[in-house]
Amino acid sequence: MTDSWTKSSWRNKPRIQMPDYPDNAALNRVEGQLSKYPPLVFAGEVRALKRKLGEAAQGEAFLLQGGDCAESFAEFTADSIRDTFKVLLQMAIVLTYGAKVPVVKVGRMAGQFAKPRSAPTEKIGDMELPSYRGDIINGFDFTPDARVPDPDRMLQAYTQAAASLNLLRAFSKGGYADMHRVHSWTLGFAEGDKAERYREMTDRISDTLDFLTAAGITSDTSKDLAQVDFFTSHEALLLEYEEALCRIDSTTGLPVAGSGHLIWIGDRTRQPDGAHVEFCAGVQNPIGLKCGPSITSDDLKRLIARLNPKNESGRLTLIARFGAGSVGDHLPRLIRAVQEEGANVLWTCDPMHGNTIKSSSGYKTRPFESVLREVREFFAVHNAEGSIPGGVHFEMTGKDVTECTGGLRAITDEDLSDRYHTACDPRLNASQSLELAYLVAEELVSRRKALAAAV
Repeated sequence: MTDSWTKSSWRNKPRIQMPDYPDNAALNRVEGQLSKYPPLVFAGEVRALKRKLGEAAQGEAFLLQGGDCAESFAEFTADSIRDTFKVLLQMAIVLTYGAKVPVVKVGRMAGQFAKPRSAPTEKIGDMELPSYRGDIINGFDFTPDARVPDPDRMLQAYTQAAASLNLLRAFSKGGYADMHRVHSWTLGFAEGDKAERYREMTDRISDTLDFLTAAGITSDTSKDLAQVDFFTSHEALLLEYEEALCRIDSTTGLPVAGSGHLIWIGDRTRQPDGAHVEFCAGVQNPIGLKCGPSITSDDLKRLIARLNPKNESGRLTLIARFGAGSVGDHLPRLIRAVQEEGANVLWTCDPMHGNTIKSSSGYKTRPFESVLREVREFFAVHNAEGSIPGGVHFEMTGKDVTECTGGLRAITDEDLSDRYHTACDPRLNASQSLELAYLVAEELVSRRKALAAAV
């Protein structure tokens, strides 16, 4: 952070993918209200996450980041929060077995309300309206009134995020996350005929838990088995909201984004001299940076210098998103750029955004096999370049949706219409998410064995 940075200095920079509010008085009123509200997350939690991400960057932990494409006001329920949290816990147990290191659990939750769009407007029939940009900005209904940006939606987003965080903290510390309970849910997944290949790993996890119990290490004697640390994240797209919730950490005297533990900059808003990079450069939170095919090595070096000038471990997470078949064309040069700078970064793989296609039935979807292929290519490139693949980033839900094709249940293009509920991008359902965790765990096991053989 430079001496010239303030939480509002982004307003002097070029801004894109943000709404133009028609009523400035209403916007000022909402920003004033939010600035008086308590922060949603606290500086001590942010520092704890940064330490854990630093461990993941060194291969001493592994990041699992997942959750909704865009959170919805209409579908906000305790059950939906619980179901997504439950699947993330199941995935984490499987990944912990594969990596043999702690898994850092970060949800795309309690703040993932705004979405960048490929076009400013959309057209249905003869009517053309502003694009839907997430519930924090405008409405999903295709009507002129719904698509007008409304600043009062920020207040509803804050209330929903606060309620979500309250429930997540209760789940993570109140017994629901007990490892024995979570693994009992996973056992059900591995019992199916098609899940036979995952049964051996599941049995090994069961044996480990049985051994710990026999040794007297139970949920009653170890809080590590009964509780988890769970963090939240979202794309810092709507900067009026981010600025209003920025606070000064009383311990360090430095600014912290109070909207979420980790905030990220999207592939469309990562201009080194842009508003989004300017805001994120000054707050002390861990920052994610989406890296797509168009990012150059020089751009990446500039962004690293801008976002992590002190080269802090755990500060900067690079989220690779290239598309299956394209990872080898882009990731090696970026890894080498990082190595040339001696930069401390955590590399993670987002195999969702580069693999979106239009199905034969007309629905936007993501094939499970393409998602898996990109993950495998991500691991292969890191292994070849002597770098550390430190995490994965999925758009997923605990609901039984039919939005991505493939997986154990072999969802087809024709099945997509059954339960296609997303407001923006297609998400992995609970079964697909857990299956992917097993397959990523297999990659982690293979990597451990290869590293051991090389010693």
